[in-house]
Amino acid sequence: MIWDENTGINEVIAYSGFGDWGRLIFPVDEGYYSGSTLKDLRLTWYSNIQPAKTVEIVNYFKEMVDVGETVFYDIYTDAEKAADPWKADTGLFFFRGNPGAKFAICNAGGGFAYVGAMHDSFPHALELSRKGYNAFALIYRPGAQTACEDLARAIAFIHEHADELEVDVSDYSLWGGSAGARMAAWLGSYGTAAFGEAEYPRPGAVIMQYTGLGEVYGNEPPTYNCVGTNDGIASYRTMERRIATIQGNGTDAMIEVFPGLSHGFGLGTGTVAEGWIDNAVSFWERNMNP
Repeated sequence: MIWDENTGINEVIAYSGFGDWGRLIFPVDEGYYSGSTLKDLRLTWYSNIQPAKTVEIVNYFKEMVDVGETVFYDIYTDAEKAADPWKADTGLFFFRGNPGAKFAICNAGGGFAYVGAMHDSFPHALELSRKGYNAFALIYRPGAQTACEDLARAIAFIHEHADELEVDVSDYSLWGGSAGARMAAWLGSYGTAAFGEAEYPRPGAVIMQYTGLGEVYGNEPPTYNCVGTNDGIASYRTMERRIATIQGNGTDAMIEVFPGLSHGFGLGTGTVAEGWIDNAVSFWERNMNP
């Protein structure tokens, strides 16, 4: 059976092949999404959700588990989750690329109130996997500090399980939109040790969409940004200034500003931003060590 736009969200969540993690495909806090079917799904602060992409993603998960592939990985142990039950609402969705290829972690936005993965990280991870890269989408605990702790743990988890996951950990990239972009930038600048983990290598590139982060510390990894001129949440001028400052520090950085686009355009399919992800991948690739 293949799901379609009329499939119920609760049917997807309850699919036996997914086990308990089916509930993490959609926001854990139901107050941030609405709709009963995949076609009707709405997420707070995101108005560009494409039902066809939602259907494609859930069918990808189903296809993978039906052939015995592991789609979801816990990043915390049972003991850690017992000590802090909130950690049960975290984990990594794995979109497999070529065995031995480099990896990316995609972090959805949601204002640090919820995780808008269906629009802001799952589609990106799926596209990266189709380009041959191993891509993960992180489900994290909302809140700036806890989100960064979970991203640090995710980086540690992937490094510690690289052989099992069949990924190359060198020159990995961190991706994010809105709040998720802040997470990627903060881990890129501060590193994993600042958020409770051992010190792991910093990313080879940070890929950021539509966030108003302005601070620059002088140790940023190569950074790509994209944003729309009609974004009422993240000022494109703030993002332009940050990229210019990073460039002034001698680090590779670039920004694409798309006329007329508002906040949360995601992959930008059907808009002037369509194809930005190809440019971002090229940016990442040019910053990989030979």
